[in-house]
Amino acid sequence: MTVESTAAARKPRRSSKRTSAAKTPAKTPQSSGPELVQLLTPEGVRVEHPDYSIDLTAEELRGLYRDMVLTRRFDAEATALQRQGELGLWASLLGQEAAQIGSGRALRDDDYVFPTYREHGVAWCRGVDPTNLLGMFRGVNHGGWDPNSNNFHLYTIVIGSQTLHATGYAMGVAKDGADSAVIAYFGDGASSQGDVAEAFTFSAVYNAPVVFFCQNNQWAISEPTERQTRVPLYQRAQGFGFPGVRVDGNDVLACLAVTKAALERARQGEGPTLVEAFTYRMGAHTTSDDPTKYRADEERVAWEAKDPILRLRTYLENEGAADEAFFTALDEESETLGKRVREAVRSMPQPDRLAIFDHAYADGNALVDEERAQFAAYQASFAEEGK
Repeated sequence: MTVESTAAARKPRRSSKRTSAAKTPAKTPQSSGPELVQLLTPEGVRVEHPDYSIDLTAEELRGLYRDMVLTRRFDAEATALQRQGELGLWASLLGQEAAQIGSGRALRDDDYVFPTYREHGVAWCRGVDPTNLLGMFRGVNHGGWDPNSNNFHLYTIVIGSQTLHATGYAMGVAKDGADSAVIAYFGDGASSQGDVAEAFTFSAVYNAPVVFFCQNNQWAISEPTERQTRVPLYQRAQGFGFPGVRVDGNDVLACLAVTKAALERARQGEGPTLVEAFTYRMGAHTTSDDPTKYRADEERVAWEAKDPILRLRTYLENEGAADEAFFTALDEESETLGKRVREAVRSMPQPDRLAIFDHAYADGNALVDEERAQFAAYQASFAEEGK
């Protein structure tokens, strides 16, 4: 399966009958928007920006392309596994690869990441094995990796709460005198949460070294961004006293350059930055969602022309930075990854049902011990009935 066929296979089903709810919302200042920071156009043409630039070798460009392709392949495999009943749920990142890989590759090893439940590309950049992301969605663990091994926190399901965690951690980093930075990911829907506003306030007042990276994919499940805010999201930062910038979220080069600058600003003690990566959720919110019920096909088709992977491939080909052998080898690597993910998920062991009691308290607790014993007896009763 090639990159193009993988993308085609993941396209949502066209609806032959559109309801009024599927009509594209009227344009507002937020959706017509200001100009984006862009370094690579949808046509794959390199452009300059007065405030942001990036100078990458051909090898580094191929690396970014590989990251996006393999992340998309993993994501497509996870979606297929959910459809086959191997996962309970999956939140796809289809269309958001550039925002995640660009920002993820801007990080230093000592920086710390606080993700939502969709940052599969950032996890890839931090060296988290893709198969470890799937345990939670299969229901066999609460997160299959040690956050401190990769400076990548566990996935956060509660909307927006990770921005407060990131702010508190960043305040601690500042007090420790370290020069590392923290980045918090969240979506446009989460921007309406009180937790996010509180995080903005605390980070500004305490000058915390944190970057708030909002992936504005324009749909908080079925709610368009126009019903979340009357102004572009990045402008909210002004009210809290720190800068905001809007970047083309489908341009991996611009996302890398803007995030790198924001992280460096944080490390130098200049406080937080809000980055709004203006992108699009090509698929469903999660595998339990049907986007054809609330958005127009024409909107999705228009954004397919801005595909982050295809634009970088066009640039690589036009610049002679990658040949057909590279793309063929990457397709083979992609299929190998898909096979490994399938096998890993299907061979995941069942969890120890009593393990939930092990880490409730560091030193044990009489009430928890009593509850463990009751639950163990309850579980044992099923075995006895089967005799």
